[in-house]
Amino acid sequence: MAAPLTLSDVEQRAAERIEPAWHDYFAGGAGRERTLRENEEAWTRYRPRQRVLAGIERVDLRTTVVGLDLATPLLVAPAAYQRKADPGGEVSMARACAAAGAGLCLSTFSHAAPFEIAEAAPDLPRLWQVYVFRDRGITDELIARALDAGFAAVVLTVDLPVLGSRDRERRHSWHLPADELPAMRLARERGLGGDDLEVIDPTVDLAYLERLSTTLPVPVVVKGVLEPEDALRVAEHGARGIVVSNHGGRQLDGVVPTAEALPGIVDAVGDRLDVLVDSGIRRGVDVAVALALGARAVLAGRLPLWGLAAGGEEGARTVLELLRDETATALHLMGVAAASAVPRDAVRRE
Repeated sequence: MAAPLTLSDVEQRAAERIEPAWHDYFAGGAGRERTLRENEEAWTRYRPRQRVLAGIERVDLRTTVVGLDLATPLLVAPAAYQRKADPGGEVSMARACAAAGAGLCLSTFSHAAPFEIAEAAPDLPRLWQVYVFRDRGITDELIARALDAGFAAVVLTVDLPVLGSRDRERRHSWHLPADELPAMRLARERGLGGDDLEVIDPTVDLAYLERLSTTLPVPVVVKGVLEPEDALRVAEHGARGIVVSNHGGRQLDGVVPTAEALPGIVDAVGDRLDVLVDSGIRRGVDVAVALALGARAVLAGRLPLWGLAAGGEEGARTVLELLRDETATALHLMGVAAASAVPRDAVRRE
């Protein structure tokens, strides 16, 4: 199947190729899926201000996140089981990111090991997402493998001490094929049983964050923060960055959409941490709005995954390039010359 031509048709194209159960896994949220819906809607509550006669030849999309240079303010969010969307899985996604100038955050529950990503896309800006296992020595070994493969930061996900109530997944009554994942094979070798989400340690706390922050040779980014009070605590315990995230609406249904949470967190810690955001990003104008609200970059999860499902590596690359180009177009029409310097007054709230 050919790559999608527009961002608006990519999920429909993906649904034609992917198994229905796996489509529900990737597409679904928690509970009534209120937060899932509102994540997308919340970005549209901000209106970009069109400015004219700005004299801009071309928008500079470059930015820096925790010392990592990005050609565009866009990373692919960590998503597990990408080979269920397309046989190329995370390796194809990595190549697509490299071609489009985006970064990649690789999930703990990836089908591909970190060294495979490094071999497939050696110049790709890449971050390693961490779920903390009940046996923390396993987590330490997984982090070490990622750092040996050249991953430049660790992204500690903190909003999944337990799994959210996900109706779509329950209806299918299936277990995730954990033994396909390098991280889970290591866990089995070390004597840790259970499915992938059963091995996660629910007791992770600020002391663990501080241990990571003070012992790792790379920056630690904390993913899954929605409240300014938690952002301040994260900053005080050594994090270098933060991802404003509600896990794509997959954890606690009814929590605030990230577009609404972002400004308050930027006001609280934006001078101390690099702030990123995810959840509900569907168009380049959403990226532009996020930058205006103070994010240094955004993470997109479902959209590039639908591209991968719709057209493999080419589909994922096309989606990322469309998202990148739409971002540049939006900023240009807003009279903004650089993605790294979008003023707050470039958007207004409805």
